Amino acid sequence: MISLDNVSVSFGEVSVLDSVSLSVEAGEFVGLVGPNGAGKTTLLRTINGILPVDSGTVTVAGKQVGACTARELSRTVATVPQNTHVGFSFTAEQIVEMGRTPHQSRLDWSDDLGPVEEAMAQTETLDLRDRTVDSLSGGERQRVLLARALAQDPAVLLLDEPTASLDINHQVQMLELVTEVVGTERAAIAAIHDLDLAARFCDRLVLLANGRICAQGSPETVLSSLALDEAFGIETAISENPVTGTPVVSALHDRPRRTERVHVVGGGPGAAVALRTLWQAGYDVSLGLVPAGDVSASLAAQLGIQTVTAPAFNQPSKSKREEASSLAALADVLILTGGPGSELSLDSTDCPQIYADLGGAGPRLARVDGGDATVVTTAVELREAVETALDG
Repeated sequence: MISLDNVSVSFGEVSVLDSVSLSVEAGEFVGLVGPNGAGKTTLLRTINGILPVDSGTVTVAGKQVGACTARELSRTVATVPQNTHVGFSFTAEQIVEMGRTPHQSRLDWSDDLGPVEEAMAQTETLDLRDRTVDSLSGGERQRVLLARALAQDPAVLLLDEPTASLDINHQVQMLELVTEVVGTERAAIAAIHDLDLAARFCDRLVLLANGRICAQGSPETVLSSLALDEAFGIETAISENPVTGTPVVSALHDRPRRTERVHVVGGGPGAAVALRTLWQAGYDVSLGLVPAGDVSASLAAQLGIQTVTAPAFNQPSKSKREEASSLAALADVLILTGGPGSELSLDSTDCPQIYADLGGAGPRLARVDGGDATVVTTAVELREAVETALDG
């Protein structure tokens, strides 16, 4: 439905898109993500023909955009712009009626209100039909402009920050509606700043930075890639929304970088607290041995922490034990949780050892190599104990 082949666009001496190739099939809702100035809006404006390309080709529904008239292209492509300002005091209904213009000849004075009514009903703007556009809120104008785009009955729908002026309720409604109208016959591309919403509603994400595509694929693939950190210039942590099951991105502005290695032995909720605490403190953290599917293993996967797991309810194999022992041997500090998998042999390391009773199981004293380990019961105590062990 949409194809960009090696497209480059520049403004004077400034390159804005650099050799971009992208295809979108019918039935796909693709999200453009990336930092400000990445080229997201420019890419949309090349697809709808507003901006000419310096090189490469843009094809929509089998037709080269550069060879189409504005009217021809408007019958295929509809755009919902980021800027909702309208220069004249048209009513909301008149704005939506403008979406029918590409389908009418200059001599056609017949009413064409069926698609207008349907588009306004879909966007819940019928109650706004007689209000002037300058009396509407930014969010209401955004929905009216979406209704205008739908009234065009386009094969391709382009949206530039469609949720920017909307409250959380209408953000969800807007993207649900886009998903619905795409169906199996349309294609949609939206530039979206909110990575969590993009992951929730888009079939595929395209990550742009400095005018180039850094990554593209499923939301899970793109948002878990190192390209995300590089594109935004900040470290991120990816977790899973427990309700929707989609990725959630957390930006970490002030996570320090430390070279010391800390290994956590044993799983369970207490181990998850220890992992989160140590990772946020900037340590190079590893985990194991823990049962596959353990809460600590899930968190470790989200944080990119090296982990050794073994099938739950089974005796770990010798190779798994050796792998976990090797990680422990590399550590500067060992954290013992008493959770599942804590039976790992520690003979291979003589580094400082801390027993972290963070899972609410009650105080227990860990004896290691014939001596008592330092015992902590809070995340704050854990951080302080690790720092003390490293200083010693």
